[in-house]
Amino acid sequence: MPSPYRALFAAPGSKGFSAAGFLGRLPVSMMGIGVITMISQLTGRYGLAGALSATVALSAAVAGPQVSRLADQYGQRRALRPATLISLTAAALLLCAAHYGWPDWVLFVACVGIGCVPSVGAMIRARWAALYRGTPRLHTAYSFESVVDEVCFIFGPIISIGLSTAWFPEAGPLLAACFLAVGVFWLTSQRATEPEPHPRERKGGGGSALRAPGLQVLVATFVATGAIFGAVDVVTVAFADEEGHKAAASIVLAVYAAGSCVAGMVYGLLHFAGAPERRWLLGVCAMAVSMIPLLLVGNLPFLAVALFVAGLSIAPTMITTMSLIEEHVPRAQLTEGMTWVSTGLTAGVALGSSTAGWVIDAAGARAGYGVPAVAGAVAVAVGFLGFRRLKRPAPGRGGSVEQHSERKERHVA
Repeated sequence: MPSPYRALFAAPGSKGFSAAGFLGRLPVSMMGIGVITMISQLTGRYGLAGALSATVALSAAVAGPQVSRLADQYGQRRALRPATLISLTAAALLLCAAHYGWPDWVLFVACVGIGCVPSVGAMIRARWAALYRGTPRLHTAYSFESVVDEVCFIFGPIISIGLSTAWFPEAGPLLAACFLAVGVFWLTSQRATEPEPHPRERKGGGGSALRAPGLQVLVATFVATGAIFGAVDVVTVAFADEEGHKAAASIVLAVYAAGSCVAGMVYGLLHFAGAPERRWLLGVCAMAVSMIPLLLVGNLPFLAVALFVAGLSIAPTMITTMSLIEEHVPRAQLTEGMTWVSTGLTAGVALGSSTAGWVIDAAGARAGYGVPAVAGAVAVAVGFLGFRRLKRPAPGRGGSVEQHSERKERHVA
């Protein structure tokens, strides 16, 4: 590991919460694709599979910010453990309903409960922010976490799809639930690095972080970006199935994440002097353009190469997004602000996966790659329309690169 990344772990407890965060985030990459694989294996209905995966994502989009808001107010331990128990109970119901062929509505109810899963990535980033706020190491920490995210998306789908196709259909979601339980309860047992809670005052302390105009732009853009990710997952599984190599979908999706992982690792070693909002918009444009070659895909090797190139723009854009959140969201609502971006992504995943499932059922997998291409164009349009809001950080906010006068203003406040 390069020395800037090694230096991050000089802080006591950082290795422990980072390892717990890795386990707790694996279900994010495993559950959705695991549900798709499980349902398609058991029923052959990609429309139902995509709709169930979308239900999980939509439920997480609604519940995630609320769990994170409670974590900001009362601490991570008190908020995460009850939410995780609800999600685990719902996962058990889903597995039983799928295995025994219960009615479809039971599957949807279970997927709603699974969506109560906390945003572990936001919790880990909040711990890094508590350690390194206002220092260059925070950029490196966010880069490292983006790499961890992509490592999860490299190995998660491989494990989930591989187990569900080679062992039994429910194996992928089952292991995802186990990882969630171990990761969250291990993380919340580490009290020394838990960020200090910020109880809301009756006057002026309420309200959502989403009121920040800049955060609204980021969330809206990442709804479209999430649609790219959700559609690519579903269409890639279906395309591999059409090619007669369904299990290879996990490898192809891992290559997609590997491209992002490589870019994130390099990006974390660099330091930029320009405005972060311009780099962010450039990253969104790059993600959109990278979807065009998928329309020409003809075989799995070509698809793998195209997705690797497409992945190169993901992690740098996400890293820059986290820096922008700090500029536009109050410190006491940082975890919630980060989770709102994840909410935008998951809502987009829901839209993209369900839309792609319908297109696949109607016209085949190759036609399905039109969905992420359209979603990319929408992301660019929203990014340009809201760009002015990103150029005006709110006063008194806690950015990752702060001026001394701004820090003093916050302490006075």
